Amino acid sequence: MAVETQAPSTSQVLVSTDWVAEHLKDSKVRLVEVDVDTNAYSGGHVPGAVGWAWNTQLCDTLRRDIIPKETLERLLSQSGIGNDTTVVLYGDNNNWFAAWAFWQLKVYGHRDARLMNGGRKKWIAEGRELLQETPSWPGASYKAGSPDWSIRALLPEVTRASEQRAAQLVDVRSPQEFSGELLAPPGLPETCQRGGHIPGAKSIPWGKACQEDGTFKSVEELRQLYGSAGITGGQPVIAYCRIGERSSHTWFVLKYLLGYANVKNYDGSWTEWGNLVAAPIEKP
Repeated sequence: MAVETQAPSTSQVLVSTDWVAEHLKDSKVRLVEVDVDTNAYSGGHVPGAVGWAWNTQLCDTLRRDIIPKETLERLLSQSGIGNDTTVVLYGDNNNWFAAWAFWQLKVYGHRDARLMNGGRKKWIAEGRELLQETPSWPGASYKAGSPDWSIRALLPEVTRASEQRAAQLVDVRSPQEFSGELLAPPGLPETCQRGGHIPGAKSIPWGKACQEDGTFKSVEELRQLYGSAGITGGQPVIAYCRIGERSSHTWFVLKYLLGYANVKNYDGSWTEWGNLVAAPIEKP
């Protein structure tokens, strides 16, 4: 059953490349680039943007987890970000990992985080300035809040969702990953023992939420995209992918652009489920 939802103003979470260009020298705004290709930043980035490497700075590599609170506080402080700073994130691949960084900021309660609509792709396509020099911003003293685990799903909750249909599962990977034909996108190392998908999951690839230029589709188009698969916000939703970055993108769409009240990101995703002993999987 469909429910009426109230999405926040998109300007609170999404800004245009024009907006970014107008705020390049705004001391209250910090730009952050987070790319799948961690070498892209050094090749040229939006003026004033700092770069975060997703595989070292946004991961606890020993625990296979998001970074701890103290690590996030140190990263933001070193990036010149205070609790009142407007953080605008962008990156390659239509903001895959920028959305993942956004999700982590929200886990730790950062008030004003936004994505640059269209990401790195749109900025470059418009012929805008890129710099190679790394900016040096004055340090800050960031204090994170207590983690908000209401936007993160862990394995026990996902298992209940699958077995009891307690929540709708959205698999945002490619159709080839959903079917089990591929274990991971080409060139990406994190993988699994088995292909397929979590029983009961709907296949809605993350990229369908974007237009050709990398920007998000309209709210009406997004509502149709997810609603046609029965994802209307009437039930809790858990999005997953391979390691949680593409599903962060879908989580952003459902929670902030469509305003669904109960949406979680299962960042353990297929690298966890696909490696579990005796865990059920489905294939078409």
